[in-house]
Amino acid sequence: MRSFQLLFRASPAALILVLCLQLGINKAQEYTRRAIIMDLQTPQTTTADEEVTVKLRVETELRECMVIKSYLLSDVPIDGAFNYKFTSCLCENYPRTFFWDFQTNSTVRIAAVVDVIREQNICPEDLAVIPMTANRFHILRTLNKV
Repeated sequence: MRSFQLLFRASPAALILVLCLQLGINKAQEYTRRAIIMDLQTPQTTTADEEVTVKLRVETELRECMVIKSYLLSDVPIDGAFNYKFTSCLCENYPRTFFWDFQTNSTVRIAAVVDVIREQNICPEDLAVIPMTANRFHILRTLNKV
């Protein structure tokens, strides 16, 4: 019986300690760095034969650099600069911005795609990582013809 009394006396301090440890562990597990963060800016509408500019900003929260290839895809064929593919080194605190200028004569659904690839001579000293969970990221937008 006496041993149970000692256990109950230490109980509030032990509970507070366990609670603090649990809160600290949960908070550490919640924060995960995002490999790719994409911001795609497009006009919502366009007229026939009007030049459209699409802007894609890509950044990462990873401490390591990555080699990325950025490009656009659409549900209807579009010629010209729309088909340009950009390969660059993406590092923390150094976001990349890509621009595409093109014309379209119809409503088009656009996908901005970023692939994390393995390619040499892009990042300094060829030091780059490839995420294990995913290596392709995309955003979809619709450009309506008026």
